[in-house]
Amino acid sequence: MDSEKVKLKLEHISQSYIVNNQVFDAAVDVSMEVRDSEFLVLLGPGRCGKTILLNMIAGLEKPVDGRILLDGEEIKGSDERIGMVFQKRALMPWKTVMQNVEFGPKIKGMAKEPRREIAQKYINLVGLQGFEKSYPDELSGGMKQRVSIARAYANNPEILLMDEPFGALDAQTRYAMEEEVQRIWETEKRTVIFVTNNIEEALYLADRIVLLSNCPAHVKAVYDVKLPRPRNTIDPEFLRLRREISDNTDLAL
Repeated sequence: MDSEKVKLKLEHISQSYIVNNQVFDAAVDVSMEVRDSEFLVLLGPGRCGKTILLNMIAGLEKPVDGRILLDGEEIKGSDERIGMVFQKRALMPWKTVMQNVEFGPKIKGMAKEPRREIAQKYINLVGLQGFEKSYPDELSGGMKQRVSIARAYANNPEILLMDEPFGALDAQTRYAMEEEVQRIWETEKRTVIFVTNNIEEALYLADRIVLLSNCPAHVKAVYDVKLPRPRNTIDPEFLRLRREISDNTDLAL
C-alpha cells in the first residue's frame, strides 16, 4: 500500500440538529485527509463531536454540508468497505465467539468452510484461539472487545473505525488492548481511524493526531507522530508532545 495515497477525504463537513426548536451545530467546516494504511486518531474533549464525525464517515448520519470521498469517489451512505468497532460491544449474546465473528461473511452469503477459515484467522490474530465455542457472558471485557475487533476485520473492511473502544475498560486492560490493536494494525496494515479523548492513548497509537475543538467541532491542529514503535511513554519527546497537545486541548464543556 502507498502510505502517501489519500484513502479518505472529508471536505468542509458540517452537521447540525434541531434541539428544542433551535439549531444546534455539532461540527462546522471540518476538512481532513486520511492516508492509505495509516493509523489516524481523532482526539478531543468529551462530547466535542468526535463520534458524530465517525458516524458520518460510517454512513450512519448524513452531513448537512460538505462531502466525504473514499478513493476519490463521494460516499453518501453506508459502505461495506468501512467497518466499525463501538465502545459498547454489540455482540450477540446467544452466539458463540466463532458465530459472532463469522456473522458478516455469513450474511453476505459466503459458504460455511471459507467463512469459518476467515473467522478463525481473526480469532487467532486477536489471541482468542481456544475460545471459539465460548459465549460473550463467559468472557472478560477485554476479550469481548477482541471479539468485536475480530468480527470487524472478518468483514474485510478497507477502513476500520474505532469509537473509543477501550473507554469502558480498566486501566490495565486498556493498556493491554492498546498494545494488541497496534500489533494487529502492524500485521494487517489497514487504514484505521480511532477516536479517543485520552492524549497518551492517542500518542501511543497514532501516525497522526487530528485535534478537534470543543463542540461545535472543528480541526484545531494536526500532529505528525514520528516516534518509533513500540512507543515509550516516558520518552522525552513523547512527554513534550503530550504537554504541547494538552496545552492546546479545550476543556470539556
